[in-house]
Amino acid sequence: MRHNNKINHLGRTYAHRDAMLSNMAISLITHKRIFTTLAKAKELRKYIEPLITKSKTDTTHSRRVVFQNLSNKYAVKELFQEISQKIGDRPGGYTRIIKIGNRLGDNASTCFIELVDYNELMLKDKAPAKTKTRRSTRRGAAGKASATAATPTAEVAEKAPKKEPKAKATKADKVEEPVVEVKKAEIPSIEEPVIETPVEDVPVAEDPVLEVPTGETEVPSAEEKG
Repeated sequence: MRHNNKINHLGRTYAHRDAMLSNMAISLITHKRIFTTLAKAKELRKYIEPLITKSKTDTTHSRRVVFQNLSNKYAVKELFQEISQKIGDRPGGYTRIIKIGNRLGDNASTCFIELVDYNELMLKDKAPAKTKTRRSTRRGAAGKASATAATPTAEVAEKAPKKEPKAKATKADKVEEPVVEVKKAEIPSIEEPVIETPVEDVPVAEDPVLEVPTGETEVPSAEEKG
């Protein structure tokens, strides 16, 4: 039984436990997320969150107190210059523990521990909370009078004449317009002049006459031979 024994020694001596938590805090400040067991993450959260709160007041005394626990000037510089500026408006709860299951071998429960303001995915998914306001259902006479005086447009709207809807035009109401026929202008036809040529001027083609030379003898026909 562990009566009045709230500190988890993690199976180590005091010096070993303190050195281990200091190294884990330096890793968390540098990388913004580390992988460890659930028991170590819970003890690391108790160790580092007071140091982050201390870094909100950038004084020489605060830097010396933080350096006494971390013993790393690069981690102290990043804590006071970058992390403290980003978590300045947050009133505590700077870290988040996410369980990821049990480890093979010793079946120890493992998790991630990270700085809340450096997880951009969860910051996008988180919607701003809507503030609810309660309104009293009862109103006094003064409240009703002020409401009616503030809105005189309702009385003006009642006094204003209502516009009658326009009646739809029917086919009988439509006036037929006379149809005017436009005659096309008559275009005079232009006749081409016919040129007559006299018959006398036209040359007549004559058949050629074949002349038989005189020196050749005529061939007798078949009747003459018989």
